[in-house]
Amino acid sequence: MVPIDVVKTRIQLDPSLKKLGMVGTGRHIIAEEGLRGLATGFGSTAVGYFLQGGAKFAGYEFFKKKLAESSGSYENAVKNRTAIYLGGAAIAEFFADILLTPAEAVRIRLVSDRTYATNMLTGFKRMAAEGGLQELYAGFVPILAKQIPYAVGQFLVNELAHEEVYKRMSPERKAQLTATEQSMITLGCGITAGFAAAILSQPADTLLSQINKGHGGKGSAAKKLIVLAKQAGPIGLFAGLGPRMGVPLNNDLLVRQIMTAGLVSSQFYLYGLIKNALGANAGVEIRKD
Repeated sequence: MVPIDVVKTRIQLDPSLKKLGMVGTGRHIIAEEGLRGLATGFGSTAVGYFLQGGAKFAGYEFFKKKLAESSGSYENAVKNRTAIYLGGAAIAEFFADILLTPAEAVRIRLVSDRTYATNMLTGFKRMAAEGGLQELYAGFVPILAKQIPYAVGQFLVNELAHEEVYKRMSPERKAQLTATEQSMITLGCGITAGFAAAILSQPADTLLSQINKGHGGKGSAAKKLIVLAKQAGPIGLFAGLGPRMGVPLNNDLLVRQIMTAGLVSSQFYLYGLIKNALGANAGVEIRKD
């Protein structure tokens, strides 16, 4: 997903690239920087989202279980399942973002300024030396504003989509589902969740790119968010949404791989495979039959 994310970030940061669309911006980057330009920030992305993804998925299962137990009974948990999904996702994402924020700050700086550093390690050292923790965590509030809606959309919609699918099956049919059929259900629900996550998190994603480039003036992160939101306006806040969802920009034909929907569905699919391979216990299920 890194090349698509590089293009998305460039579109968000450089108004002149918006008219080129997804494919045109990709060609522009290749012409200026070669194919390596599309891999900018790969190290930061790999490290940051490895830590964040592990903490998010494990944390969601953990907090979902604890919230379900605190409901007093299984029946109460089922009745309040939406609140449990929301709470579990939000709490897990908060702690996961503590791990993600420094790596994401370095990634965005590398993508926006190709002369800033040669790789993640040198970029991290420079940012830490010049600005310390304040610089590394300057985007923490925007990341929370982006990632918590993203996680909420991802997990809540995935849970509800599965619930709708299984409600239409008899117990006998569910018991007879093949591994291939279960995989198709997981992918389909994941794609649906991915679209929801992209829409909910896009405005904050745009603002995060701006803050990590040093825009927004001086003051707290909240103040910068307000300033940048006013400058961007409703339309500007959704710059880059097309590439994330696979929607054409300026009539360009985008690559068929849908960024966020493909990413989310792949995450759920791989997570299930890994759990099965390791013999992990099934998670707590509080779906309404």
